Amino acid sequence: MTIRPIRRLGDPVLRTPAEPVTSFDAELRQLVRDLLDTLTGEPGRAGVAAPQIGVSARVFSYGADQVVGYVVNPRIVELDGEQDDDEGCLSIPGLGFPTPRAMRAVVEGVDEHGEPVRVAGTGLLARALQHETDHLDGRLYIDTLKGDTRRQALRAVRSAFSPR
Repeated sequence: MTIRPIRRLGDPVLRTPAEPVTSFDAELRQLVRDLLDTLTGEPGRAGVAAPQIGVSARVFSYGADQVVGYVVNPRIVELDGEQDDDEGCLSIPGLGFPTPRAMRAVVEGVDEHGEPVRVAGTGLLARALQHETDHLDGRLYIDTLKGDTRRQALRAVRSAFSPR
């Protein structure tokens, strides 16, 4: 089991769009195993994207509502409804804010062999699919916040991540 360290806010890999996967080889299979191990190695994790472990590749793992898996080269193909629950991020530890997301999300991509994959979820799974896809585009959940919630989050981030 390989649990990889999580990159934190301030690491440029988190703000850079990840590269599409073009080689479906042993290196990709190892990355998928590492993402799944990192996800399941500690309780309470709903997803881990490759950039969060320092790899610029469009791959993420997810685990919510007793569903665990991964998607290579994912793209969101459907969003429906609304939810506004608290959301956090392993790359911004200790903070969480009400974050608007779709209540239902559908992601399509491929598996480690290049075979088509479709994942649909509601509630927490939908939130995880959207959150992890954002990571692959160089976005963090705090980027989606608006108004007072955004101001509060940015103050908290500055306080938590400023050199002391």
